[in-house]
Amino acid sequence: MTRPNPAVAQSATLAEIAREAGVSAPTVSKVLNGRADVAPSTRSRVEELLRRHGYRRRRAEASRSPLIDLVFHELESAWAMEVIRGVENVARDEGLSVVLSESAGRLTPGRTWADQVAARRPHGVVLVLSGLDESQRALLTSRSIPFVVVDPAGDPGDDAPSVGATNWQGGLAATRHLTELGHRRIGVITGPSRMMCSRARLDGYRAALDTAGLPVDPALVRNGDFHHESGYRNGLELLRLPDRPTAVFAGNDLQALGLYEAARELGLRVPEDLSIVGFDDLPVARWVGPPLTTVRQPLTEMAEAATRLVLDLGRSERPSAATRVELATSLVVRSSTAPPS
Repeated sequence: MTRPNPAVAQSATLAEIAREAGVSAPTVSKVLNGRADVAPSTRSRVEELLRRHGYRRRRAEASRSPLIDLVFHELESAWAMEVIRGVENVARDEGLSVVLSESAGRLTPGRTWADQVAARRPHGVVLVLSGLDESQRALLTSRSIPFVVVDPAGDPGDDAPSVGATNWQGGLAATRHLTELGHRRIGVITGPSRMMCSRARLDGYRAALDTAGLPVDPALVRNGDFHHESGYRNGLELLRLPDRPTAVFAGNDLQALGLYEAARELGLRVPEDLSIVGFDDLPVARWVGPPLTTVRQPLTEMAEAATRLVLDLGRSERPSAATRVELATSLVVRSSTAPPS
């Protein structure tokens, strides 16, 4: 029995796509290669047909540039620097360069970004907190460009490889540390509710209180945004309550630093009058006064794992099913926590 030649079968599919789109085969090739000299309406029509036919470039066709694309939804903190360091560590060992971009706070990059990535043809894409919409996934898949999401903001989907941390366990450990010190009124400043990591940390906080037989007081829960100003603003609100908390789980280190500032402004001493726990263990956590008790999230290691995973996916002729990797968090006890006075 004669087996069909895959190359011929795929060429026939390209010809069929060209006929259905009403364009020439070279035009379809330009779309596949991310060329800019194609009308937007033509590009959309061809991309839709490529998706419908499930067309994937042959590995021989998918010549790659020596690049890794690293995409942040927001790029403005020491948190991002730890992730960049991890991606750079692996890229350097592999002889690759890193292309850095930001989606201006959006959790999905813009369409022009996807076209630019397709034209660059990197070895892979690492997205931090961001995700991809269906058309962007299809575009990268048709170019055989793998992607991995680090600390996905929402559900990345069954077909999206991702790397994260044990956020629930971290929230539990942070709050349990405070209950074991004897605190009974423990506040929390969360991250954005749309992000899975902040919801998981809040759930860990609630679980620790429940285990200790303590109620969750809604007055002690504040929604933040993981920025310094949020810790300061919400900290002032919590610390001005008539029955203020004696301890606060700040949700991340930047909010913890804002909370330090709020406590100083109100004349409260850390940890004598207020215990504070952060999350991330950024380098600055050990140098503030007093050094911050926090949950270590292995950001650099997470970024390294994501970069290795995306490179492994690119080397595989038959990529495995989507992978979810979770690295362990750990409590780092320093001098910002103590029993309540």
